[in-house]
Amino acid sequence: MSKPLAYLHDQIEQWKSEGTYQRLRVLESASAAESRFDGKDVINLASNNYLGLTTHPKLLEAAIAAVKRYGAGSGAVRTISGTMSLHLALEERIAAFKNVEACVVFQSGFAANAGTVSAILGPDDHIVSDELNHASIVDGCRLSRAKIHVFAHKDVAAAESILASLAGAGGKKLLISDGVFSMDGDIGPLPGLVAAAEKHGAIMMVDDAHSSGVLGRNGRGTIDHFGLHGRVDIQVGTLSKAIGVLGGYVCGSRDLIEFLYHRARPFLFSTSHPPAVAAACLAAFDVLEREPERIDALWANARYFKHGLASAGFNTGISETPITPVIVGEAALAHRLSRELFEEGVLATGIGFPTVAKGKARVRTIVASTHSRADLDRALEVFEKVGKRLEIL
Repeated sequence: MSKPLAYLHDQIEQWKSEGTYQRLRVLESASAAESRFDGKDVINLASNNYLGLTTHPKLLEAAIAAVKRYGAGSGAVRTISGTMSLHLALEERIAAFKNVEACVVFQSGFAANAGTVSAILGPDDHIVSDELNHASIVDGCRLSRAKIHVFAHKDVAAAESILASLAGAGGKKLLISDGVFSMDGDIGPLPGLVAAAEKHGAIMMVDDAHSSGVLGRNGRGTIDHFGLHGRVDIQVGTLSKAIGVLGGYVCGSRDLIEFLYHRARPFLFSTSHPPAVAAACLAAFDVLEREPERIDALWANARYFKHGLASAGFNTGISETPITPVIVGEAALAHRLSRELFEEGVLATGIGFPTVAKGKARVRTIVASTHSRADLDRALEVFEKVGKRLEIL
């Protein structure tokens, strides 16, 4: 009997033999600074829950109240009958927070990036993209069928050179960058990129997923961090990381948002957020405004943990944010480090090719505002113990 998918099994077996196969860890508690995975209580350094909002009482209360009033789901896509008053309230709240005309919420940050790029550009257009931009940007670029020009990571001069070379070309030009890069934790050179986009008449787009709730006043992101309000045409953010819930969003002009209502395929063909999700997200923005001390605690923890790893002798790369990689080189070693950290009570995920380049595999850590100093000290102790055992140190 023919088995046309046998090649998938062969690939999985190869990953197992190479030591790069990853089994899904199962979360058996709330996502918090200390969580239970696979029956084991561990210090959680693998979550995007930067501010601990997944368990914030205000978010829980808002979600429960919304379910009781509006039910469990919306029942349709936004363009048919699934646009609820909660969705519009959330979009208005985000637009005000980000200091833009309008906002549209997507089902995920991935959908926001991919859906926006593929909606606004076509085969006659050009995209100038950082080589380390998120996979959702890469997929959006491909789906648009525009001509893609990749520049070396954070090389503003290279980006501007590409834009200059396209001066006589037809079509629209889009310059796009992450605000914070998810694997290395470094911040994009937005002032230089924005100036280049303005000089050459390009659309400027920034994916602020890992800076929403982390950088800028009350977590307004890199555009606020650099004082670039009014100079970035498209801002993408997430509701799934520091906001603590689920979804993504796009901010910009009213015309941009109205256009996406009509042409962004993930928006057009996906059921809208359940009421509990929209209500919890609304509550999260209130928390950002009212509890800025959470962001202060996040950065204090990030500095402390980053210093501890570096002092022990680990290679933490070029991180500037609470994302701190421990770079070990080979993927098999990164996954082994992750497994042995887990056995010692610390969850930090191994990441290798194709997520990062070959030879640059790492264990990625993300601290939260809710980690105690004792949590961080224990995690540093475990990292050093396992690092020496594996001869990384």
